[in-house]
Amino acid sequence: MQTDPRTPALPDTFSLGEGAIRALQIEAANALGLADTHFHDALNDRTAAPEVAVIPAGAFEYGAAPAEAAPAQDKPRRAALIDRTFALGVYPVTTEEFEAYARATGWRPREDLLWLSGRKPVINVRQTDARDYCAWLSAETGQRYRLPTEPEWEYACRAGAASAFPQGARIDPADALYNASQGYDDARPKRPRLMTRCFIRCGAQEVGRLKPNRWGLYDMMGNVWEFTASAWTRDHASLPERPIAGRVQAVVTKGGSWFDGAEDCRAAARRRRLENELDINLGFRVLREI
Repeated sequence: MQTDPRTPALPDTFSLGEGAIRALQIEAANALGLADTHFHDALNDRTAAPEVAVIPAGAFEYGAAPAEAAPAQDKPRRAALIDRTFALGVYPVTTEEFEAYARATGWRPREDLLWLSGRKPVINVRQTDARDYCAWLSAETGQRYRLPTEPEWEYACRAGAASAFPQGARIDPADALYNASQGYDDARPKRPRLMTRCFIRCGAQEVGRLKPNRWGLYDMMGNVWEFTASAWTRDHASLPERPIAGRVQAVVTKGGSWFDGAEDCRAAARRRRLENELDINLGFRVLREI
């Protein structure tokens, strides 16, 4: 199949500097007739749907670089094309945003589980609940909302950065909410830590309190892990795990959390969770198709 010479090549975002990355986002918003790179749709009651940011189409590489201290599940690094501009939630979906859906549909959290409030990220929801929330947003706004795939999530998180973290080789507590008591050794990967069932205190904080990435997305690193739409793979060279009748599907989560160390905040870091899993360090953000 020959490439249409009239179709411009997608920019290699890893080759662009910070100014060019931001300009690419502005150009994509202008091409869509938007006055700003950030916008929100309206729900039927005229309140605002979650704020989203335009993420321009482009080329990049996902997964850990060969020299990056990372477990095998984060490798190998793969080239990918994001061939269509989309919009991604500026923040993880908050408790107050999810409660609007709960009031409209009758959804209720389990009484025995922790529930947050206000602008803190929603927790203790399943991936299936997140998909239902996206379907409700779609019906309310007339636009298509869904969960991002793993490559879409990582592309948006990196915002052109090829380094371990979106802002460089290391992070500190000013960049992300993570467990700072766990030091990051960039020469040796660590095994994932499991949260004990008796651990009941949630350390998530209100969204948007720390620095955004170059496309204006907050809390991509730390605060809470985020569900993606992607089925789990053993690594980036393997096929997704095949669904087995009667068993729950394993899915990819991204971003790290307040409970985990800095290594889980790397752009390439990923964690295997189940689509019906509930946890106090696990939430999601929405993708809005354009």
